[in-house]
Amino acid sequence: MKYLLIVLSFLLIPQLSFSQDGGSDQQLAQYYYSNQEFDKALTYYERLFEQSPTKFNFTRYLECLNQTGDFKTAEKILKKQVSKNKGNIEYEVLLAKFYESSQETDKSNKIYRNLIDDLNPSSRDVIQLYNAFKAQAKNELAFETLQKGRKLLKKSYPLNHYFADYYSGMGQTENMINEYLNLLDHSPSYKSSIQNTLGSKIDFREEESETYDLLRQALLSKSQKNPNEDVYSEMLTWMFIQRENFPAAFVQVRALDKRSKGEGRLLYNLGGICVENKDYSTAEKCFKEVIAQEETTIYSVRSRNALLNVRFLKVTTLRDFTTEELNETIDAYKATIERAGNSQSTLPLILELSHIQAFYGENSLEAIELLSNALKIPSITDFERATVKMELADIHVLHGDIWEAALLYSQIDKDFKYEAIGHEAKFKNARIFYYDAEFEYAQAQLDVLKQSTTKLIANDALKLSLLITDNYGLDSNYIAMRWFANADLLIEQHQYTQAYMCFDSILSTYPGHSLGDEILLKKAHSMKLRGQWNDATKTLEELLKYHGQDILADDALFQLGDIYENHLMNTEKAAEYYRTILFEHKGSLYVTEARKRFKKIRKDPLSEKEETVN
Repeated sequence: MKYLLIVLSFLLIPQLSFSQDGGSDQQLAQYYYSNQEFDKALTYYERLFEQSPTKFNFTRYLECLNQTGDFKTAEKILKKQVSKNKGNIEYEVLLAKFYESSQETDKSNKIYRNLIDDLNPSSRDVIQLYNAFKAQAKNELAFETLQKGRKLLKKSYPLNHYFADYYSGMGQTENMINEYLNLLDHSPSYKSSIQNTLGSKIDFREEESETYDLLRQALLSKSQKNPNEDVYSEMLTWMFIQRENFPAAFVQVRALDKRSKGEGRLLYNLGGICVENKDYSTAEKCFKEVIAQEETTIYSVRSRNALLNVRFLKVTTLRDFTTEELNETIDAYKATIERAGNSQSTLPLILELSHIQAFYGENSLEAIELLSNALKIPSITDFERATVKMELADIHVLHGDIWEAALLYSQIDKDFKYEAIGHEAKFKNARIFYYDAEFEYAQAQLDVLKQSTTKLIANDALKLSLLITDNYGLDSNYIAMRWFANADLLIEQHQYTQAYMCFDSILSTYPGHSLGDEILLKKAHSMKLRGQWNDATKTLEELLKYHGQDILADDALFQLGDIYENHLMNTEKAAEYYRTILFEHKGSLYVTEARKRFKKIRKDPLSEKEETVN
């Protein structure tokens, strides 16, 4: 036992020694410094600086000397550091700052003056001195350094970024903008970095922004003075896009595309941006301008297809069109497909045309024939064939042949069992059995889909599953659910009058039935399909009035927000509904999307509390 204790004591000797080394000193120094016990920290930082004269150790050592009133030693080590580190401007500025705090302004001013007067024509030295002055809040000296540097360096090195940084800190916005734009005179290659910087300094969403107005005026002036310099037109275009002023961006891009002989590339790209931001009118102008050019280029071919896609989106999302406009759109699709022929390249156009014909043109038979022929295209992939089958099955549901649709859905499910399109087909097939009042079989399929990796399908499956679970069971509930499912199918088939009759039958036969909120939600859905946005909002508001505490309240809130944001163009109203989801329905499936939209359309930044909402 005694021998064991001797061995252990030898093993512990290195650990005892370690407690005396720099690692422990560093920890103790930090501990005392953090607790503002500078007299105790001083001993350790003095030893640490002797052992390792790093900048960090020196700064802490100096701070402890100043805090304990040992100014004589502080001046001594500062002078020593300046002497040992010739050319290191930072230590000289620290010495000057020390004299300034000691009321020895003559000494401090002399050092400051010498640093500027002796400045070398080196960009590194100029920037180093500017940063050193700025770190000590010596703004006037920092600015004087830049002015002296600009004289010394002339055009060999642009200091515009640093001037702009200074002006930004001083709140001189116009001067800041001018410095950034003058940098483009030096080299247009700075365009991207300037855009990134200005993008972080300007809130383009703010309607009345002095900074935005100053930038716009400065860019217009530069563009007029330098009509042959494309970079200013490009900056104007970028600015208008950030502002989402796409018509103004179109004017700039059209002129720029002609001047640069871009063959429609710039207009085509802007059209794509407009489509993403749902400005279909300006997108159409972009694509039509490219098509109107005399020469046939790759962009004119792409623009023809893109123009059709815009028309498709206007019909299917805005749902605001006349019969004449719809027929013109269908004719334009047919002409393009006829010119190019049925092929893999025209398959997207075939899918869009068939969708418009069936769901908006009341011509399901022609759409079915079009898609049936598309399945015979030899070069299409298995996935493309499945996509055609999906559209074909959807149209069969619309046309009333639900079991033909079920057969197609089953084929897709079998061929793509583990992929998103297979999950979508499985869900739609489960919905066929729900329409046919086979609720138990539909529920079994939905239970599988609730675990789908495809979030949208999993959410849809969960909703339909809850609808069945909550409203099916008793005999009366079976009848009501059968009527409701039939009405749901009628809405899918655009037979709205008959659907409403089914809903009215449920409410009159079973007053106060739990399907009341579901009926209102389905009615709002049918109104949205017809572009009756105001009627849809009234119905959703009715749902919130009578069923505000029920499970569908968050669905109604999100749909109201979406309608006001994307169709009635009232972002303030939309923000109210998104906000309600965030703070009153924190467990909702819509929280993530509502939060993203809420942040996007709000003018004022989110508070810290709002940022932490899950």
